[in-house]
Amino acid sequence: MADKRYVAYVGTYTNGSSRGIHVYDIDPVDGHFTERNVAPVNNASYITKSYNGKYLYSIADEGVEVLKIEKNGDLTAINKVGIDGMRGCYLSVDKAGKYLYVGGYHDGKVTVVHTHRDGHLGSIMDGVFHKGIGSVAERNFRPHVSCVIPTPDNKFLCAVDNGIDQVKIYRIDTRYGKLALVDILRCRLESGPRLMTFSRNGKYAYINFELTNTISVYKYDGTGKYPQFDEIQEVSTEMDKDDVTTAACALKMSQSGKYLYCSSAGENTVGIFSVDQETGLLTKICILPISGGYPKDLDVLPDEKTLVVLCHESNYMRFFTIDYEKKCIVMKFKQVYVDTPNCILISEVEDPDSPGSGK
Repeated sequence: MADKRYVAYVGTYTNGSSRGIHVYDIDPVDGHFTERNVAPVNNASYITKSYNGKYLYSIADEGVEVLKIEKNGDLTAINKVGIDGMRGCYLSVDKAGKYLYVGGYHDGKVTVVHTHRDGHLGSIMDGVFHKGIGSVAERNFRPHVSCVIPTPDNKFLCAVDNGIDQVKIYRIDTRYGKLALVDILRCRLESGPRLMTFSRNGKYAYINFELTNTISVYKYDGTGKYPQFDEIQEVSTEMDKDDVTTAACALKMSQSGKYLYCSSAGENTVGIFSVDQETGLLTKICILPISGGYPKDLDVLPDEKTLVVLCHESNYMRFFTIDYEKKCIVMKFKQVYVDTPNCILISEVEDPDSPGSGK
């Protein structure tokens, strides 16, 4: 990692001292964060990069905002568009670089937005409202789309619905940006599926469940006319089974694909699992407390030795050294304070010697 430079983008709510997306320079030796500046975005609750890495998309009060990633890692606002619905909560992009997918937690909607080559966000191409009823509990009584993610072959869009315990799977019309429902992955009643990610080889899918505090592993096959998901494993994300109310939060795959990281609120823990590269199965390395409130999101530096955890309720980021052999994490240095952090994305700097790079 020492031969490259990276920045971290941290999206925040802006009802306190935070003003949007905070940009941090990352020390290439020890991984320490130093704040460089802030890109004003109203309540940046989720961020993702374009497939070509040139633009950063963010959820905003206005809908979705796009910012250009400068060579030194700074952000320059381009434009923002509405999504004809309530606030979104999740973003992903297609591999052709044409569409941005938006998941709507509050209104149970999946939205497709056209993206232009110059970075500008364009028209809404499609919008689908989920229908259905979950349990009688208030939190999952109606549709809540908590994650939208294309399959690795870019054939289908998986829309995880936290409210009705389903993953609706749409075929993507890449020419016109339209979605057609082709299958439904029905999860256990009152399990609360939250996030989904795929193995680096595209053969396996992983879903964490907010209410049962588990991760399920699915074998994925997209070679046929319809997608095939077969569950092959379920593991617990809880440290113990005490009376503490726990809810699974973040789910991230390492760049190498060798490790899967997760977090849980209530217990306020992080879990690390090794990923079998042949079978896709998970083996628990550790699940340990992080001494912070509501670990809403996390990420790992490219060397996969430093873990960064966003403690949303504690208003800071905590840093840990991961010891995979000893199966533990060790607090690395003092926390970095930032008001109501929501999401984090670590990105390589194209030109570290340009002004503003922190060198």
